[in-house]
Amino acid sequence: MTFKTLMIASATTLALVAGSAQADGSLGLDRIDAVLDRAQTFGFTHIEEIEAKGRDAVEIEGWLDDEWYADVRLSLSGDDVLREERKRLITSAWGMTADDVRQALSSAGAEGMTEFESLQIDEAGNIEIEGRGQNGRELEVTTRQGQDGVIGVEHD
Repeated sequence: MTFKTLMIASATTLALVAGSAQADGSLGLDRIDAVLDRAQTFGFTHIEEIEAKGRDAVEIEGWLDDEWYADVRLSLSGDDVLREERKRLITSAWGMTADDVRQALSSAGAEGMTEFESLQIDEAGNIEIEGRGQNGRELEVTTRQGQDGVIGVEHD
């Protein structure tokens, strides 16, 4: 095999792997109801973070009640709990409700986001959503809990 052929094969393999990883790390905004249904069924009352883990799984961190915090990976294609960690904390529950998540993703969608990779809230109520637009371009949208619209948009 010549050096040129080897380089072309390596570049093609790298492009396929990178494209596959990119496609598998996000979910369409239209899948948020399935995500939130799984979160509610598991018992989440407040969500701090949602991260897509392929097309059929998500990792969710948040509160189950005022003292139990959970970090779980849930299947979206069944009822499987793929990984689960719980810890009892002395702080009270805080984070996003299902309606807060829907409102934030609606604002991101209005800015052109079609798929999300992660969504998280900080203690000040700022919600950061990372995802992609229809053209595949990376997009980061920041909004505030309980408010319509966005406070920042970054295109990568």
